[in-house]
Amino acid sequence: MMHAEKTRDLTMCALFVALIAAGAFMRIPTPVVPLTLQLLFTMMAGLVLGGKRGAAAVGAYILIGLLGLPVFAEGGGPAYIFKPSFGYLIGFAVAAYATGTIANKVPNPGYARLFAANFAGLGIIYLFGMAYCYLISNFYLGTPLGLRPLFLYCFAMTVPGDIVLCVLGAFLGKRLIPIIKNSRM
Repeated sequence: MMHAEKTRDLTMCALFVALIAAGAFMRIPTPVVPLTLQLLFTMMAGLVLGGKRGAAAVGAYILIGLLGLPVFAEGGGPAYIFKPSFGYLIGFAVAAYATGTIANKVPNPGYARLFAANFAGLGIIYLFGMAYCYLISNFYLGTPLGLRPLFLYCFAMTVPGDIVLCVLGAFLGKRLIPIIKNSRM
């Protein structure tokens, strides 16, 4: 890879780290639970950068948050791993990889592929987030959480807004992926 391409890729990864960090604080009020734009920017990292670079950008975001920079929705620092919501952050990295890999299997993905990629990523995020929340609540924090409240508070109340972000991400990806790919040539 040429030096200019490496510089461009590092710059794009840094841009998505900044967008994800900013997205943690961009809250859209909804009747049930405020919606942040973190999900949108982690999906877009995968779609635009590809699976590996997208996951690397999200991983860098998580690392700087764990090192103490207050980039997470509720601060930062190593103790953040004991928050019930930390599993969603892990899910963001895995989802960025999956989303980018699925979407970029073809040179110019269509809407169906982008929707599929985003919804696969969303499923991964909820799988990691809900499992981590359940385990940390029940086995570390000592605040028992049953499956019904877990489903209600960690899925049912938040998924409608996340579905909207998946759709928005697919439309943005359809526009941005060709632009980014053409800039690499």
